[in-house]
This record gives sequence, structure tokens and C-alpha cells, in this order.
Amino acid sequence: MKNQKRCPAYLFKITNSIDFLNTIVGKIAAWCSLLLVISVTIDVILRYGFNISFVFLGELHWHIYALIFLLGAGFTLKDNGHVRVDVIYQRLSKKTKAVINIVGIIFFLFPGCFLVIKTSIPFIKSSWIVNEGSPDPGGLPYRYILKSVVPFSFFLLALQGISMLLKNLCILFDKKIKPNGDE
Repeated sequence: MKNQKRCPAYLFKITNSIDFLNTIVGKIAAWCSLLLVISVTIDVILRYGFNISFVFLGELHWHIYALIFLLGAGFTLKDNGHVRVDVIYQRLSKKTKAVINIVGIIFFLFPGCFLVIKTSIPFIKSSWIVNEGSPDPGGLPYRYILKSVVPFSFFLLALQGISMLLKNLCILFDKKIKPNGDE
């Protein structure tokens, strides 16, 4: 392993930048969890303590919930936190895992991200044109902003896929991705 060569420095810069971006966005998503807890707590206190209910609070819950999942997807992929059937995968060699990851990224992740981005844009455009808000009286306005997060989050997910692809290519070709040779 000491003779293992390093990947070019520019690959480290690319993967490090993508990982950093998704870490920042992932931390924002994590803070959204706190906002969700606070909003649900306020809603429960108002509803059961004072028999008061607001439509916008219910909508706020699912808006925040959507942000958590959408913005957290790239970060979760970076930290290898997505659901995977590890019964066989965990026992494979590093190179075999790299091949599986490369195939998955190229044939599933990238096309899936592209499909969601491409198909969501017309809906977002029409949402912006009509200044879409909640159809319910007392609901939240600016629903088009939440819809705009969908392609952005899948773009971040695809970027993280690029980072993973580069890292797995380095593994496949027996090269380390870190600039100092550490793994």
C-alpha cells in the first residue's frame, strides 16, 4: 500500500469542494429539523391547550419536512447514509465495491437526477408564473419557492455523485484521493 500513487490534486480539489458544499447544505437541513420540532410543538400547544388551529402551521410542517429531505440528500449520500442492502456488499473487496458504486452512479443516480430535474422544471416555471401559493384559506404563500428546491437538491445529489464517482475511480485504479496520501 505504501507504493500506492495519489490521484491528481485537482481531483481532490473537486471532490473536496463538492463534499464541503453538501456538508454546508446538510447542516442547513439539520437545523431545519429543529425548526420542525419547534413548529410542531407550537401547533400541538395551540391545538390541544387552547383549541386553536392554523392552516399555515400544518403546511409549514410539511414544507420544512420537505426541505430536510431534499437538502439532506446530497449530504446523506456523502456520508454513505442512504439505505442499501449490505448483506453482500459489506463483504466485498474495496475494488468490487468501487465497481458497483461506479455502475450505480452512472446508470441509476445520474439518470434519476437528470429525470427529476428535467421533469420538475416545467412545473416550477408554471408555479412561478401564477405566483402559486396554498389553495387553502390561511395557507402559506410562495409555494413556488419550495418547488424550486426540488431541482436544486437533485443537482446537489448529482454533484455528490460526481465526487463519489471520482473517489471510486481512484480506488479502482489503486490511487488515493487525499492529497497527503491518507485515507
